[in-house]
Amino acid sequence: MHPNLFTTMRTLKFIEGCKATALNPPPPPPPPSTTERAGEKLFQHLHDHLRVNSFRSKSTRTHPPPNQNAAVSKNSLLPYGLPNTDLLEPQIDPSLKFVDLIDKLAQVYRRIENCSQFEKAEAFLEQCAIFRGLSDPKLFRRSLRSARQHAVNVHTKVVLASWLRYERREDELIGTTSMDCCGRNLECPKASLVSGYDPERVYDPCICSGYNADVDVEECSTSEVDYDMSFCIGDEEVPCVRRKIASLSIPFKAMLYGGFRETKRNTINFTRNGISVEGMRAVEMFSRVRRVEMFPPNVVLELLTLANQFCCDELKSACDMFLARLVSNFDDAVLLIEYGLEEAAYLLVAACLQVFLRELPSSMRNPNVVKILCSVEGRERLALVGHASFTLYLFLSQIAMEDDINSNTTVMVLECLVEHAVETWQRQLACHQLGVVMLERKEYKDAQRWFNSAAKAGHVYSLVGVARSKFKLGHRYSAYKTMNSLISGCSATGWMYQERSLYRIGEEKVFDIDIATDLDPTLTFPYKFRAVSLVEESQFGAAVAELNKILRFKVSPDCLEMRAWISIAMKNFEGALKDIRALLTLEPNFLMFNKKIHGDHMVELLRSLVQRRNQADCWMQLYDRWSSVDDIGSLAVVHHMLANDPGKSLLRFRQSLLLLRLNCQKAAMRSLRLARNHSKSEHERLVYEGWILYDTGHREEALAKAEESVSIQRSFEAYFLKAYALADSTLDPESSKYVIQLLEEALRCPSDGLRKGQALNNLGSVYVDCGKLDLAADCYKNALTIKHTRAHQGLARVYHLKSQRKDAYNEMTKLIEKAQNNASAFEKRSEYCDREVAQRDLVMATQLDPLRTYPYRYRAAVLMDDHKEIEAIEELSKAIAFKPDLQLLHLRAAFFASMRETTDAIRDCEAALSIDPCHKDTINLYHKVREPQS
Repeated sequence: MHPNLFTTMRTLKFIEGCKATALNPPPPPPPPSTTERAGEKLFQHLHDHLRVNSFRSKSTRTHPPPNQNAAVSKNSLLPYGLPNTDLLEPQIDPSLKFVDLIDKLAQVYRRIENCSQFEKAEAFLEQCAIFRGLSDPKLFRRSLRSARQHAVNVHTKVVLASWLRYERREDELIGTTSMDCCGRNLECPKASLVSGYDPERVYDPCICSGYNADVDVEECSTSEVDYDMSFCIGDEEVPCVRRKIASLSIPFKAMLYGGFRETKRNTINFTRNGISVEGMRAVEMFSRVRRVEMFPPNVVLELLTLANQFCCDELKSACDMFLARLVSNFDDAVLLIEYGLEEAAYLLVAACLQVFLRELPSSMRNPNVVKILCSVEGRERLALVGHASFTLYLFLSQIAMEDDINSNTTVMVLECLVEHAVETWQRQLACHQLGVVMLERKEYKDAQRWFNSAAKAGHVYSLVGVARSKFKLGHRYSAYKTMNSLISGCSATGWMYQERSLYRIGEEKVFDIDIATDLDPTLTFPYKFRAVSLVEESQFGAAVAELNKILRFKVSPDCLEMRAWISIAMKNFEGALKDIRALLTLEPNFLMFNKKIHGDHMVELLRSLVQRRNQADCWMQLYDRWSSVDDIGSLAVVHHMLANDPGKSLLRFRQSLLLLRLNCQKAAMRSLRLARNHSKSEHERLVYEGWILYDTGHREEALAKAEESVSIQRSFEAYFLKAYALADSTLDPESSKYVIQLLEEALRCPSDGLRKGQALNNLGSVYVDCGKLDLAADCYKNALTIKHTRAHQGLARVYHLKSQRKDAYNEMTKLIEKAQNNASAFEKRSEYCDREVAQRDLVMATQLDPLRTYPYRYRAAVLMDDHKEIEAIEELSKAIAFKPDLQLLHLRAAFFASMRETTDAIRDCEAALSIDPCHKDTINLYHKVREPQS
């Protein structure tokens, strides 16, 4: 589902939207200018589009058609009306959310450390569920890898390996299939079908290189076999060795040696046991060679049935394993899973399930798959064979909610999730997610019921859903009491005040909104509410300024959409087009204005109202915006250039770099995959595959891709990737020398100024680390000549190391003046001035970007130096409340340790180690503070 500001306004009729605006009627207008006439033409186009067309997203989801009866004056400037503060509401997060996240992280860390090997996968899965609600997807992926690493049974391995693959979206890479070799055992489809835990082989190359099923012909020979009995099937006899057949199972042994009448017969009639002559011959051969690879699949299926009838465990295991290896595509899986379920073939069902999971989300649109996974009968059959679990349905629920949160399939999957929830956290998550879906479907009584169940299980955040459901049912005061009681009963958080604000009016509402921002400045709803309030007072410029506050440090489609909407009202069509292009980069299928019009159509309408630019103009504009550190503006230019040349992989790569800079990792990875898919040459494709591997934590594989690319053709990007990956570690002198050589090779290769500026900047950084300050200064100055503005920061560092502190300060001042996003520049400049000026710079850095942690740590350290321990702890706690950062937690733990608050210090260490289990300083501190308690 697309995040959208207007999801709460679906029932608002168009004409009511216009009536709801609080704008005063304007005085009689002067004769319209050319721009105004163009603006009226745009709005008429919008109205005509709304009346005639119903745009749908490019995905398989459908959206309700626009209101066909909407009536708007031709001269109306806003045919969709303006957003109304009474109708705005924040979305409820479907993830687990805690009043005391740090305590929860510490609990999970202790669970992981103290549980047995067989329980570790479940413990890491709980950690995954917690990290899913945080902003850094790398934490989730790391825990998911750990869960797969410690998985013991085949079912869990299959689900987690498929989940890892889905997180990398490898299915979007052209030329790959769901069962392709992935390179590592953690995601290998064949390794997943091997039971047991072997930590030594987890990171080995995967075993997809092939399975040797050759059978020794002499083993299968019957020339020297001493047959002493036969089975008669119809008119044919199959000679056998009595003791060999008896060794297959206890029932066969009893039949042939147990005193039954068959014991004394040399020929036993087997006609009515449902096996063919070919099948019985296969049984005889298996009794001697204990292998089934030489038989065709239809015969092996017969053997599997016979094995179940006569309890032949070894035969069943061999058939199960052989058939599991045959499953290689979706059609095979749909056919064979029925046999597997019927015959309780664990590995065969696992292999079929693996194909379904590796084909997600498309496989969930197949009714046969949905029936197997979600129907009552299907769940029972899966459970009987050991393939129904909370882990499976947790994975499926994530896919279903992303694909179509309103669908019946999503509800069925979540009901399965509730059914398989055993642990407390599992019940909390399952019931909460089902409440979110029911709320989205406008089934408010069911939503309230499920939110209540989650809250009773201990998930306090679900009370937000309880309150919202009550409000939707018309019980506003009851909703207010629910949130008021929550705020009074525990440590208040930003989301509590945000939710209570929905049920208050006037100054009290504004008070709660402001408190929410103070407690958690990352919440987007308060900024949007204040912006719309300003719009209702016709203060459009102030409204845009309010949205700018959050867009400086947290870029989201809904905030970009609102700013574009307001820009259209201000006739700032350039600004509106910029924001729409940027949001379409984040969400290509975004539907604007209450989900009534596709963003792409808005781009087409606005293009006629702005200055037209060819590709050369766009490159010049990109240089300007890149050099002014205008990342959103740069995204918009790249989007424009891709519209002119959609197959340009270089532009897709630039787009991914910008998105990573804006901390939009999911969108960045999508752009990287598109860059790879549109590559025109092998060496270029290898570079982009290398970046994909690097950004998903596979550094060694990324280096291998870079080396392979260089071996085909020398290129800037291949050398740059190799240097970047090597530099991402502590470099010894020899390694530094090699990185310098790589960057120099990169600079000798053709590339544009944007990338060469980055290479010069990186080269300067390596020179600084090697103590070669003059060479570093030359690199930074050369980068500045080609408008790589960030090089000011590196040059300032050189001046500082040369004890030229004033020059360093001035250099950072230049960066502040040039860069639109300059929070980091204020932060860095604080290092080159006295304490009082530094404090002012850091206050400014926090105002511009409250997610930057250094200012909090600096202020806390200053307070500790002044022996103001409690104030220092409060300064850190203020930031930790909305950003559980490793460095913040480590510093607070150290402060607690110095204050002899051992319990709090241990808790913070455990929470920090949950975020990074290998952080040496925290590990040392953790052992130190625990010593007195040992």
